[in-house]
Amino acid sequence: MPDDMQSGSEPAPTPRDESAPRTARRRARPRNGARRPQTGNRRASTFAAIDLGTNNCRLLIARETPNGFRIIDSYSKVVRLGQGLAHSGELAQDSMDAAVDALKVCARKMKSKQVKRWRCVATEACRRADNGLEFLQRVKDEAGIALEVISPRVESRLAVMGCVKLVDPTKDVALVIDIGGGSTELSWVDIRKLKDQDSTRIHRPPISAWASLPFGVVTLSDAVPEREDRDNWYEEMKETVRAAIREQGCDTRFTRAFEDGRGHLIGTSGTITSLAGIHLKLPFYQRDKVDGLWLRSRDAVNVARDMASRSPEDRAKEPCIGTDRARMLVAGCAIIDVVCAMWPSKMIRVADRGLREGMLIGLIGHGRDNDGPKPARGRDDG
Repeated sequence: MPDDMQSGSEPAPTPRDESAPRTARRRARPRNGARRPQTGNRRASTFAAIDLGTNNCRLLIARETPNGFRIIDSYSKVVRLGQGLAHSGELAQDSMDAAVDALKVCARKMKSKQVKRWRCVATEACRRADNGLEFLQRVKDEAGIALEVISPRVESRLAVMGCVKLVDPTKDVALVIDIGGGSTELSWVDIRKLKDQDSTRIHRPPISAWASLPFGVVTLSDAVPEREDRDNWYEEMKETVRAAIREQGCDTRFTRAFEDGRGHLIGTSGTITSLAGIHLKLPFYQRDKVDGLWLRSRDAVNVARDMASRSPEDRAKEPCIGTDRARMLVAGCAIIDVVCAMWPSKMIRVADRGLREGMLIGLIGHGRDNDGPKPARGRDDG
């Protein structure tokens, strides 16, 4: 991958001599006689999205299709970039090493797939860390990737773009819950404005309000460490989440719509997909059975509370969790539990998609757009 890789950039097109005969301007067919992939009347392009989060480094590579895109390669690695950040204020050396190694893998995959355009973002850990800028420079020097540190507002919008196809059109509002490693984004989507739009071409989804909570699975686990009296520990986690929601001033946002049955929840994170897999008793995680699943909220909460009551070793025995997620899952469970209580909905739509898919939609369509709604404040007007 070139040393000067920039998020969302692409090679400049070669100028074309319009005076030359049309036949002379055609590209030669590959020597093996194979036709190049087509998208409508033009060659299909390849795009990539990298999301370096507080806990994971994830990559998607996709090829454009007439109806959107098709994933042709992916990669995910637990790097724990935000481990210990809440106490030290800095990214740890081991975590940075792991993240750089993972990003080198991403760069090699992007080069092998001849990616045309890409967007590479970092989120909460890099936003918070005192040594974040030094880390970004190291990534550029060693992996050849220039990471773009996005704001919570942009993170929220991209997550909504990625899962907007899962919205229930019979409702008035959807609350998208994106639980990350370092923060949680809550976005209230006005479904009434969404109904007449083409979801594959949405670059400004109708988000009526949003809020960013300063807790994700890593930061909440660090703030409220696990202890033997698990009932009190779990309740303390939940109260920490409630306090953060109240502090954001969004605790009454659209609550009336949800109480009237006019709203539904969409969960896009490793927490909700893990809870869905456990509920389905899957022998191993299967995306095709989880993504798009309608899960009863009470079932999600019951599984969450069951996980909170178990030891980390017992949680790790669940095939949809494993050792890597066992210690941090309960923090995500606490967030889901609180949101389900404050915004009651019979069903949660489970999304194994989100930020990276949102970036791909933006790249394939109109590219980057950093505008968005203001943070949620005040009472429910919906």
